[in-house]
Amino acid sequence: MLRTTLHPALAAALAATLAAGTLLAAPVTPVAAAKPVATTTDGCLSSVPDPGTSEPVQICYTIFRPADASRRHPVPILMHSHGWGGSRATDPAELSTYLRAGYGVISFDQRGFGESGGHAYVENPAVEGHDVRALVRLVSRLPWVRQDGPGDPRMGAIGGSYGGGYQFLTAFEELRVTGEPVLDALAPEITWNDLSDSLAPEGVVRTAWAAALSAAAVPSDALPPNVYKALVEGAATGSWPDGSVPGTEDMATFFRANGPKWHVEHGRRLDIPVLFGQGTTDSLFPLQQGLANWQTALTPRARRHSIFVAYNGGHVLPAVLPSGVSVDSDPCSRRLAGGSFADLSVRFFDEQLRGRDTGLRGYGRYHLATPDSTCTTVASVAANATYDVGTVATPEAGGAPLAYEVAAGPIRVAGTPYLTGTLTALGANNRAFYGLAVGTSPADAHLVQNNVLPLSTLEPVVGQPWRLALPSVAVDVPAGQSLYVLASPVSDTFVGMGSRTPGAVLLEDTVAHLPVVGR
Repeated sequence: MLRTTLHPALAAALAATLAAGTLLAAPVTPVAAAKPVATTTDGCLSSVPDPGTSEPVQICYTIFRPADASRRHPVPILMHSHGWGGSRATDPAELSTYLRAGYGVISFDQRGFGESGGHAYVENPAVEGHDVRALVRLVSRLPWVRQDGPGDPRMGAIGGSYGGGYQFLTAFEELRVTGEPVLDALAPEITWNDLSDSLAPEGVVRTAWAAALSAAAVPSDALPPNVYKALVEGAATGSWPDGSVPGTEDMATFFRANGPKWHVEHGRRLDIPVLFGQGTTDSLFPLQQGLANWQTALTPRARRHSIFVAYNGGHVLPAVLPSGVSVDSDPCSRRLAGGSFADLSVRFFDEQLRGRDTGLRGYGRYHLATPDSTCTTVASVAANATYDVGTVATPEAGGAPLAYEVAAGPIRVAGTPYLTGTLTALGANNRAFYGLAVGTSPADAHLVQNNVLPLSTLEPVVGQPWRLALPSVAVDVPAGQSLYVLASPVSDTFVGMGSRTPGAVLLEDTVAHLPVVGR
């Protein structure tokens, strides 16, 4: 079996990116040093043991009490947590945007990280679900926190990546156990809907990120040993481990309940406002993961009171093969709130937790950043136009990406495209990678926002009708340039995970289905 190893320096760099909470979101302006705006209290609480053990696990936290909060003047509070491999905030300066706005904050080390004990089961309802519910109970006993009823603090949540995952876990677990989400508003950034689909779409592992996740877990021994070994196996083989290798985990089973998709499949939806922040150039939890949360995890009423923002940023790798863009910007938060996503979230919480009319607009809509750092606002991201492309062919196992023209500019696209056609791939374990691209010609066409998605078949396919998902994007294609489908035998996000045998993948009578703005 072909094996590949991510360069240790790259794996370490990616692991550091995962751990750095603010590096996983839209860029923020550093806050100048100032006098403390809050008092802090550190502590730990006891939660359930890790599966198969009997020792309770300590979950450690820091509570930030704003200067003007008191029993006579209670204030709303925000939960906060870190990215994968990181740790909680302990310095008020790290959360000064929210503290200066008068919000309390409880920041906590997730199980397996920081000062907390145990292993990370990656937001499993049966494990971390107990941790977050215990933290909510703790907050409900703070006399300076506004309470809506017994066990029901006026509470929002912030954080990105793994720090976005806990937000959905908390709201869904409270909904499952108590019948109410308890959290009153969320602001998750660059997080997932379905972990298996994020880490291994079509069963093809995003090897660079699998290596980074396992590397980031090493310093604190965060992962259960069988899960760590499985991630290493996935990074090496490019196939999502099924537990057949001794000492490894079936990853699809391990991750099945660890995200909003599982709760939705069990009939639960959140009826609370959510401010989504998702990265257009994010290659771990791409734009489509956030769109899936918006479309499935919320009730229609909640969507009317929610806002979806996509910025250029997130978990970003250099897009070299196929080539992409290098841009880091948040034009939609700037348009909606005049500043960063953190500034937007304060206005959002002011409206949702305090009932203030701040003049914030954009509810019930998608606001998507383009590579040119403009903001496109749409009511729907569904494909609404078709374009005949003809035959889209790519060699397997090696070779350069090939671009096929879809439409000449000017054209604006914002949402989730896909291809349909007739597939022929005669090899075994066929793989190729596809995305939308822009250029003046096929020779200089580059990916719109860096992402590709794989086509993968284990057996030969001849003349089969096929639907091929493409990454969600937002782009304004100007006159003089064209929109292309880019087909590649390789991808640097899926390092070394092209086809195992030489050949070609042909998609004939191809039709591109695009979400065209203004149609």
